[in-house]
Amino acid sequence: MEPNHNEEKSFTEFRRKVRTAEVLSASTERLLLGLQFSGRLCVLVHKGRVLKSGYEEGYFRQSGLEMTERTM
Repeated sequence: MEPNHNEEKSFTEFRRKVRTAEVLSASTERLLLGLQFSGRLCVLVHKGRVLKSGYEEGYFRQSGLEMTERTM
């Protein structure tokens, strides 16, 4: 296989994972589900390494019939 073909195949797989939201590990996804997190999660990658990550809180907790938003 040509190196260019491997690179193209890897990038195609990366794009598929981004589209299907598979870029997070299963353990992180479980944490987000447990928190009922619905904010924004951002990851900055440079040359294949995570350079910076952050989030904007906006998660909801349901108590009885009332739903409240918490932001910090």
